[in-house]
Amino acid sequence: MKLGDAVLKVRSKNAGPFWVTIDIFCDRPEIFARVRDTLGNREVAALYNVPEATLKRFDIEDLRVVKFSLPRPVVQGSAADRDMHGAQYAALLEEHDLA
Repeated sequence: MKLGDAVLKVRSKNAGPFWVTIDIFCDRPEIFARVRDTLGNREVAALYNVPEATLKRFDIEDLRVVKFSLPRPVVQGSAADRDMHGAQYAALLEEHDLA
């Protein structure tokens, strides 16, 4: 099953000129627990081609949200920036297979 099919929403956004944040919103506690327990930092870091040590993870049980923050590959607004708002990062994670 694709992550995007299991959860309520996957959203990504700019978190300043050097970071992007990806939020995974779960509508039920059991879905939150499944995402929290099966989606590993190593696989998310590999998916976005960033060192695992630079990935920040926040599991917010009260809100049923799993949040990842990762460094942008290039500074926001630079000539090489292809996603100024960081909105396209969510699509990659939505298509990821949830074990």
